[in-house]
Amino acid sequence: MIQFDLNGKTVKSESADDTPLLWVIRDELNLKGTKFGCGIAMCGACTIHIDGTPARSCVTPVSAAAGRSLTTIEGLESDVGQALQAAWISEQVPQCGYCQSGQIMSAAGLLAENPNPDDTEINAAMNGNLCRCMAYTRIRKAINVAASNDNGGEE
Repeated sequence: MIQFDLNGKTVKSESADDTPLLWVIRDELNLKGTKFGCGIAMCGACTIHIDGTPARSCVTPVSAAAGRSLTTIEGLESDVGQALQAAWISEQVPQCGYCQSGQIMSAAGLLAENPNPDDTEINAAMNGNLCRCMAYTRIRKAINVAASNDNGGEE
């Protein structure tokens, strides 16, 4: 049994140690905001935070979560997270919406480290997050809006 904190609550998983964290989060713990995209850490749809750092849950074994603190889109309640979610709405970022939880989690990781990134830094940080709807311009704009509205970059 593997124990870790998920969105501020201690949880346990009885899955095999090598089970991808994505499947534990979605199927065992029933949090559906984290999405399956590619299964090889190339699209970013499955991005979560492990101890505050963005990670691809589709290739991270549940054993890597033992004793650590994980945050999914459902638990992103920080000032940065709230600023991003408000900016996503105000800038009408999503079209299909499938990739958005991973996009927001990656953007939250960026703003936690760099509360005032320029467009080049945003592009670099978001490079591994794919959007089939090509909403990249709105995503970048929303990150800039969130950076200007956030209360100090704390996660």
